[in-house]
Amino acid sequence: MNDHERRRAAAKPQRLMQRELNDSQLITLRSLEAYGWELKFIRRPAFKEAVPVVFDGERKKFAVLKADGELDESPGFDIRG
Repeated sequence: MNDHERRRAAAKPQRLMQRELNDSQLITLRSLEAYGWELKFIRRPAFKEAVPVVFDGERKKFAVLKADGELDESPGFDIRG
C-alpha cells in the first residue's frame, strides 16, 4: 500500500501566491506581516472565489483575506492540523 499523500501538492512560493491577491488584500497582508502573520495557502472551493488563508506567527490562529481586504477571523471552516 502506498502511504504517499497525493492530495498535497508542493507549497507554492510566497511571491507566486501573492500575485493572486488584489491590491486591497496585499495592503492587509503587508500590515499583518508586521505582526508575524503570513500567507500560507489559497483555498479553492469548487465554483467559488479563491480564499487566501493567513496564519499568525505562532500558528495558533488563522484568518481569511476577503476580496475587499477585510480580515475574517471566523471564516466558517476549520483547518486540519
